[in-house]
Amino acid sequence: MRKSFLAILLLAALSCEKKQDKSPVVSTDNLKRSNERTDTKPEAFSKEVALKKTNDELLQALKVGYYDVFANYIHPEKGVRFSMYAFVNRNEDKHFSKTDFEKYLPTKTIFTWGSRDGSGEIYKATLEQYLKNWVFKKDFTKADYEFDTFLGTGNSLNNLKEIYPNTNFTENHIPGSEKNGGMDWNALRFVFEEFEGKYYVIAVINDERTI
Repeated sequence: MRKSFLAILLLAALSCEKKQDKSPVVSTDNLKRSNERTDTKPEAFSKEVALKKTNDELLQALKVGYYDVFANYIHPEKGVRFSMYAFVNRNEDKHFSKTDFEKYLPTKTIFTWGSRDGSGEIYKATLEQYLKNWVFKKDFTKADYEFDTFLGTGNSLNNLKEIYPNTNFTENHIPGSEKNGGMDWNALRFVFEEFEGKYYVIAVINDERTI
Protein backbone atom coordinates (compact mmCIF):
# COMPACT_ATOMS: atom_id res chain seq x y z
CA MET A 1 0.00 0.00 0.00
CA ARG A 2 2.81 2.36 0.98
CA LYS A 3 4.67 1.61 -2.28
CA SER A 4 1.55 2.38 -4.30
CA PHE A 5 1.09 5.70 -2.47
CA LEU A 6 4.72 6.71 -3.12
CA ALA A 7 4.34 5.82 -6.80
CA ILE A 8 1.27 8.07 -7.08
CA LEU A 9 3.15 10.98 -5.44
CA LEU A 10 6.07 10.53 -7.85
CA LEU A 11 3.80 10.57 -10.90
CA ALA A 12 2.03 13.69 -9.63
CA ALA A 13 5.34 15.50 -9.10
CA LEU A 14 6.55 14.64 -12.61
CA SER A 15 3.25 15.84 -14.08
CA CYS A 16 3.54 19.23 -12.29
CA GLU A 17 7.13 19.64 -13.47
CA LYS A 18 6.12 19.11 -17.11
CA LYS A 19 3.34 21.69 -16.80
CA GLN A 20 5.72 24.27 -15.34
CA ASP A 21 8.19 23.78 -18.19
CA LYS A 22 5.61 24.89 -20.76
CA SER A 23 6.30 28.63 -21.00
CA PRO A 24 3.96 30.76 -23.12
CA VAL A 25 5.38 31.67 -26.53
CA VAL A 26 5.02 35.32 -27.56
CA SER A 27 4.31 35.72 -31.26
CA THR A 28 6.09 38.62 -32.94
CA ASP A 29 3.33 38.50 -35.55
CA ASN A 30 0.83 39.41 -32.85
CA LEU A 31 3.05 42.26 -31.67
CA LYS A 32 3.20 43.58 -35.22
CA ARG A 33 -0.52 43.10 -35.69
CA SER A 34 -1.30 45.06 -32.55
CA ASN A 35 0.23 48.14 -34.19
CA GLU A 36 -1.75 47.90 -37.40
CA ARG A 37 -4.91 49.86 -38.00
CA THR A 38 -7.99 48.26 -36.45
CA ASP A 39 -11.04 50.39 -37.09
CA THR A 40 -14.37 49.96 -35.38
CA LYS A 41 -17.71 51.07 -36.78
CA PRO A 42 -18.06 54.84 -36.12
CA GLU A 43 -21.35 54.38 -34.28
CA ALA A 44 -19.70 52.02 -31.80
CA PHE A 45 -17.85 54.86 -30.05
CA SER A 46 -18.25 58.58 -29.57
CA LYS A 47 -15.96 60.74 -31.68
CA GLU A 48 -13.84 61.59 -28.65
CA VAL A 49 -13.32 57.95 -27.71
CA ALA A 50 -12.58 56.95 -31.31
CA LEU A 51 -9.97 59.69 -31.72
CA LYS A 52 -8.32 58.84 -28.40
CA LYS A 53 -7.90 55.29 -29.70
CA THR A 54 -6.52 56.54 -33.02
CA ASN A 55 -4.22 58.99 -31.24
CA ASP A 56 -2.76 56.20 -29.12
CA GLU A 57 -2.24 53.94 -32.14
CA LEU A 58 -0.38 56.72 -33.95
CA LEU A 59 1.87 57.30 -30.94
CA GLN A 60 2.63 53.61 -30.62
CA ALA A 61 3.46 53.34 -34.33
CA LEU A 62 5.85 56.29 -34.04
CA LYS A 63 7.44 54.95 -30.87
CA VAL A 64 8.33 51.54 -32.30
CA GLY A 65 9.16 52.87 -35.77
CA TYR A 66 6.25 51.27 -37.62
CA TYR A 67 6.04 54.18 -40.05
CA ASP A 68 4.31 52.02 -42.64
CA VAL A 69 1.53 51.54 -40.10
CA PHE A 70 1.45 55.31 -39.49
CA ALA A 71 0.94 55.72 -43.25
CA ASN A 72 -2.36 53.85 -42.98
CA TYR A 73 -3.77 56.81 -41.04
CA ILE A 74 -2.84 59.49 -43.60
CA HIS A 75 -5.87 61.07 -45.25
CA PRO A 76 -6.37 59.36 -48.66
CA GLU A 77 -7.23 62.61 -50.44
CA LYS A 78 -5.73 65.46 -48.38
CA GLY A 79 -2.49 63.82 -47.29
CA VAL A 80 -0.65 65.07 -44.20
CA ARG A 81 1.23 68.28 -43.37
CA PHE A 82 4.09 68.43 -40.84
CA SER A 83 4.69 71.63 -38.84
CA MET A 84 7.79 72.05 -36.68
CA TYR A 85 6.05 74.50 -34.34
CA ALA A 86 2.56 75.70 -33.43
CA PHE A 87 2.42 78.17 -36.31
CA VAL A 88 1.30 76.37 -39.45
CA ASN A 89 2.79 77.75 -42.66
CA ARG A 90 0.90 76.40 -45.66
CA ASN A 91 3.60 77.51 -48.08
CA GLU A 92 6.65 76.15 -46.27
CA ASP A 93 5.59 73.22 -44.07
CA LYS A 94 6.21 69.85 -45.73
CA HIS A 95 3.15 68.11 -47.11
CA PHE A 96 2.94 64.51 -48.32
CA SER A 97 0.24 62.48 -49.97
CA LYS A 98 -0.01 58.95 -48.63
CA THR A 99 1.67 57.70 -51.81
CA ASP A 100 4.59 60.14 -51.51
CA PHE A 101 4.99 59.40 -47.80
CA GLU A 102 5.39 55.70 -48.56
CA LYS A 103 7.64 56.48 -51.53
CA TYR A 104 10.13 58.66 -49.64
CA LEU A 105 10.07 56.86 -46.29
CA PRO A 106 12.77 54.28 -47.16
CA THR A 107 14.92 56.73 -49.14
CA LYS A 108 17.81 58.99 -48.16
CA THR A 109 16.15 62.03 -49.74
CA ILE A 110 16.84 65.14 -47.64
CA PHE A 111 13.96 67.57 -47.08
CA THR A 112 13.98 71.09 -45.67
CA TRP A 113 11.45 71.13 -42.81
CA GLY A 114 11.77 74.69 -41.59
CA SER A 115 13.92 76.88 -39.35
CA ARG A 116 14.86 76.17 -35.75
CA ASP A 117 13.52 78.71 -33.31
CA GLY A 118 16.14 81.02 -31.87
CA SER A 119 19.10 80.14 -34.08
CA GLY A 120 17.20 80.30 -37.36
CA GLU A 121 19.18 77.25 -38.49
CA ILE A 122 17.57 75.44 -41.40
CA TYR A 123 16.47 71.97 -40.32
CA LYS A 124 17.16 69.32 -42.95
CA ALA A 125 16.56 65.58 -42.59
CA THR A 126 15.17 62.52 -44.32
CA LEU A 127 11.52 61.71 -43.69
CA GLU A 128 12.43 58.86 -41.34
CA GLN A 129 14.90 61.05 -39.41
CA TYR A 130 12.30 63.78 -39.02
CA LEU A 131 9.73 61.34 -37.64
CA LYS A 132 12.23 59.86 -35.21
CA ASN A 133 14.17 62.93 -34.09
CA TRP A 134 11.64 65.73 -34.32
CA VAL A 135 8.07 64.45 -34.32
CA PHE A 136 8.74 61.85 -31.62
CA LYS A 137 11.57 63.71 -29.87
CA LYS A 138 10.02 62.72 -26.52
CA ASP A 139 8.13 59.60 -25.46
CA PHE A 140 4.66 60.98 -26.03
CA THR A 141 3.04 57.67 -25.07
CA LYS A 142 3.60 58.90 -21.49
CA ALA A 143 2.24 62.39 -22.12
CA ASP A 144 -0.86 64.11 -20.74
CA TYR A 145 -3.73 63.92 -23.21
CA GLU A 146 -6.41 66.39 -24.26
CA PHE A 147 -9.11 66.44 -26.92
CA ASP A 148 -9.70 69.72 -28.79
CA THR A 149 -7.85 71.56 -26.02
CA PHE A 150 -4.40 73.14 -25.90
CA LEU A 151 -2.27 72.27 -22.89
CA GLY A 152 0.96 73.83 -24.10
CA THR A 153 1.13 77.51 -25.03
CA GLY A 154 4.28 79.30 -26.09
CA ASN A 155 5.27 82.52 -27.82
CA SER A 156 4.71 81.05 -31.28
CA LEU A 157 1.36 81.99 -32.83
CA ASN A 158 -0.97 78.99 -32.69
CA ASN A 159 -3.15 79.12 -35.81
CA LEU A 160 -4.33 75.50 -35.86
CA LYS A 161 -8.01 76.40 -35.66
CA GLU A 162 -7.69 79.00 -38.42
CA ILE A 163 -5.83 76.69 -40.82
CA TYR A 164 -7.91 73.61 -39.99
CA PRO A 165 -11.45 74.85 -39.23
CA ASN A 166 -14.21 72.34 -38.51
CA THR A 167 -11.74 69.61 -37.57
CA ASN A 168 -10.80 67.85 -34.36
CA PHE A 169 -7.38 67.56 -32.82
CA THR A 170 -5.65 65.72 -30.01
CA GLU A 171 -2.78 67.02 -27.91
CA ASN A 172 -0.10 64.98 -26.17
CA HIS A 173 1.69 67.22 -23.71
CA ILE A 174 4.82 66.60 -21.65
CA PRO A 175 5.17 69.21 -18.88
CA GLY A 176 8.48 70.98 -18.42
CA SER A 177 10.84 70.03 -15.63
CA GLU A 178 11.03 71.84 -12.30
CA LYS A 179 14.76 72.26 -12.90
CA ASN A 180 14.07 74.43 -15.97
CA GLY A 181 11.09 76.23 -14.54
CA GLY A 182 8.69 74.26 -16.72
CA MET A 183 10.02 75.90 -19.86
CA ASP A 184 11.22 72.68 -21.52
CA TRP A 185 7.72 71.36 -22.20
CA ASN A 186 6.83 69.61 -25.47
CA ALA A 187 3.59 68.89 -27.27
CA LEU A 188 2.56 66.76 -30.22
CA ARG A 189 -0.79 67.39 -31.90
CA PHE A 190 -2.69 65.38 -34.50
CA VAL A 191 -5.44 67.00 -36.57
CA PHE A 192 -8.14 64.67 -37.90
CA GLU A 193 -10.86 64.57 -40.51
CA GLU A 194 -13.39 61.84 -41.12
CA PHE A 195 -13.42 60.18 -44.53
CA GLU A 196 -15.77 57.36 -45.50
CA GLY A 197 -16.47 56.44 -41.91
CA LYS A 198 -12.87 56.50 -40.65
CA TYR A 199 -10.74 59.17 -39.02
CA TYR A 200 -7.53 60.16 -40.78
CA VAL A 201 -4.71 62.50 -39.79
CA ILE A 202 -4.24 65.59 -41.97
CA ALA A 203 -1.66 67.40 -39.83
CA VAL A 204 1.11 66.60 -37.36
CA ILE A 205 2.15 69.62 -35.30
CA ASN A 206 4.95 69.84 -32.77
CA ASP A 207 5.05 72.62 -30.22
CA GLU A 208 7.40 73.82 -27.49
CA ARG A 209 8.47 77.03 -25.82
CA THR A 210 9.82 79.45 -28.41
CA ILE A 211 11.72 82.70 -28.09
